[in-house]
Amino acid sequence: MKRPPLNRRLAEFGTTIFAEMSALAARTGAINLGQGFPDTDGPDEVREAAVRALRDGRGNQYPPGPGVPELRAAVSAHQQRRYGLEYDPDTEVLITAGATEALAASLLALLEPGDEVIALEPYYDSYAAGIAMAGGTRVPVTLRPDAEAGRYRLDLDELRDAVTDDTRLILLNTPHNPTGTVLTREELAAVAQLACERDLYVVTDEVYEHLVFNGEHLPLASFPGMRERTVSISSAGKTFSFTGWKVGWVTAAPELLAAVRSAKQYLTFVASGPFQYAVAEALALPDAYFTALRDDLAAKRDLLADGLTAAGFGVYRPAGTYFITTDIRPLGPEAGADGDGFAFCRSLPERCGVVAIPNAVFYDHRDQGAPFVRFAFCKQKDVLAEAVSRLGRLAP
Repeated sequence: MKRPPLNRRLAEFGTTIFAEMSALAARTGAINLGQGFPDTDGPDEVREAAVRALRDGRGNQYPPGPGVPELRAAVSAHQQRRYGLEYDPDTEVLITAGATEALAASLLALLEPGDEVIALEPYYDSYAAGIAMAGGTRVPVTLRPDAEAGRYRLDLDELRDAVTDDTRLILLNTPHNPTGTVLTREELAAVAQLACERDLYVVTDEVYEHLVFNGEHLPLASFPGMRERTVSISSAGKTFSFTGWKVGWVTAAPELLAAVRSAKQYLTFVASGPFQYAVAEALALPDAYFTALRDDLAAKRDLLADGLTAAGFGVYRPAGTYFITTDIRPLGPEAGADGDGFAFCRSLPERCGVVAIPNAVFYDHRDQGAPFVRFAFCKQKDVLAEAVSRLGRLAP
């Protein structure tokens, strides 16, 4: 053949780092703190709701294209109860096969070839692939680590400078994976002002909305002028610990939602029928559930963060999500930390029996992420305690 099988837009994307590192964990028997999935199931009543739907024959055949009415109504009620945002479940809510499909459908719907998309790097790897599949051009704006403050910051001047006449949309993720940053009201207000001034759409990935430990989650759609230009995305996997169910949703004004639905119908068409009914019940759980989830993860964050600090890592204690970004350079060359996160992560399972993810995979500017490594703390406390004990071998 005169050209390789894979089209050139996807040529840069091979096997994901998550598949590589999870396989490494399985091969070595290491504790997998790389891929972000819980090691316990979510609430029993939610699982039983899925079983009940299966037995009752609800969702076993194709559900409605936009999603089952019960879940669309539950998403609408959730947005109103939590954030005071009112969405019509019939024209402004769309159910998807997880947030990943929601992102892909949004990008495919809203972009023409050559349109520029601003994304905050480091960014989840599917963002780059989604932009490429839509024929867009990604324009990274780098979140900068502030070691003194212990968090990553958005440079608003850099964001403004990144906007050109070809910019179509901003792809925003808060709470942010992998840095754990939760954008402040001031930062979000500046993004909203910029979007209005330059007539941009914003696609927001809010899957960690209920995992905020410091500060608060503020949907961009709630800011002045943004409801009509924001596509908001979330999902059930992170909040209810059923990542394999792949139930996500989009909320947007009717014109935007219709565009996303046009693309989504040619991806999976529909998915996760019985699970949609279960997630509808999950979203109606009392506030005590969401508070307990947050408090439990905050304790796990502190357990792992304290252990990583004691082991010698530079630690950016996250304000949200269930990931901790660390700087390996303070460990020094004697601990195998010469600033190459890839080499460090590939050697860590053999040396300590723990798997992590090199943050450089989330960057276009690989040098900016080279010395940083991400650990997930959505695991049982005894698993995290054992991981901390093993990582302590790195301490001088």
